[in-house]
Amino acid sequence: MVLNNARATVQFSAQIITFLSIILMLKACGGSSNHTPAPTFTTKATLGESLYSDINLSLNRTQSCATCHNPEHAFIDDRLDGNGQISAVSTGDDGSSLGDRNSPTAGYASFSPNFHFGSRQRLSVPQNNDYNGAIGGQFFDGREADLKGQAGGPPTNPIEMGMPDKASVVERLKENTDYVNSFKHLYGNTIFDNVDNAYAAMAESIGEFEKLPEFSPFDSKYDRFLKGEYTYDPLSKATAGKALFFSQFTNCATCHQLQPVNHSEEIFTSFEYHNIGTPVNLKARLLNGKPADFVDNGLLDNPQVTAQSEKGKIKTPTLRNVAVTEPYMHNGVFRDLKTVVEFYDHFHPNSTHTINPETGVAWRAPEVVDTVNRAELEKGRSLSDNDIEALVCFMRTLTDARYEALIQKKGIECDM
Repeated sequence: MVLNNARATVQFSAQIITFLSIILMLKACGGSSNHTPAPTFTTKATLGESLYSDINLSLNRTQSCATCHNPEHAFIDDRLDGNGQISAVSTGDDGSSLGDRNSPTAGYASFSPNFHFGSRQRLSVPQNNDYNGAIGGQFFDGREADLKGQAGGPPTNPIEMGMPDKASVVERLKENTDYVNSFKHLYGNTIFDNVDNAYAAMAESIGEFEKLPEFSPFDSKYDRFLKGEYTYDPLSKATAGKALFFSQFTNCATCHQLQPVNHSEEIFTSFEYHNIGTPVNLKARLLNGKPADFVDNGLLDNPQVTAQSEKGKIKTPTLRNVAVTEPYMHNGVFRDLKTVVEFYDHFHPNSTHTINPETGVAWRAPEVVDTVNRAELEKGRSLSDNDIEALVCFMRTLTDARYEALIQKKGIECDM
């Protein structure tokens, strides 16, 4: 009897060992229904980096975020038009649709505060001239509060990436098993159960990628100067331009200075909204087919804004990398940075810059006339040609180190 019990125990133990061995083999081969593959992307930012460059998120699989915000060219759309110049407006995924606004750089965009109404003390003007109004947000009209809101716009925009709806975008995400596993790891196993949640997770991930130092390295000559790693030649045009820029003679810093002068992370924008009298880009309008009576309402296109006094106002852009992010203004109407400075100066009553150097004729009227901020534009003193070149030379020193080779002299020698 004892011997039989012992044999039974041995046989039972052998069965248990065999069963456990089978379970272990199944797990090793992925046979367990509870097995979840290790995620390819373990942070939202690394997932966002892949999504940022994924052309499969556009209808015809030809366009990604990086198409219009190229990391190799200061995060702008550097595709060339028929004249071999960087296009003023971007072509959509369908190969023919054209926007009406220039694609702004995504560099340093993470520093723009969420869109809100408020006030701020200006550093270069008396305190009784503080700004009160709309501040921050994304896009030129601030219609999206933050980066994830901005990232969610292009995929379903019919003249950009062209996807018909959010569900279609989510289906494209689900084609990629690396995405599926990573989304579940980062956002939970049920993330794909709801289209809106999955789409929002995609946008958030891209936004997290755009917060990385790659987008805002703060390593320009100006930054290196603040760290004691670069010296402006005292006799150079850039040095003269720096002095002019931060002085009350030019009024530049009123809208393009956020921090104290010696702050190591100056963004060179106040994130304020102003109508500076930019004319229509007639060439772009001819190509994109907007009707003759179309008007870019600027800030008034923001759903949170209803006052007609805000019509035509545009968010002040950063001057970081401005020397390599042509063409300029919200509609790309000017090709040369020198032209932009002359345009600003032409509002001054004593200005000699009455002719647009790119057209050879007088500056055209503002697209939106009634809200032009002439009080700000007419401040300071009129600029000489030397002043303008000096300011351009200083702004060239705001270029990230990796993009310095992209600077074109365009007739201005800054080292003379």
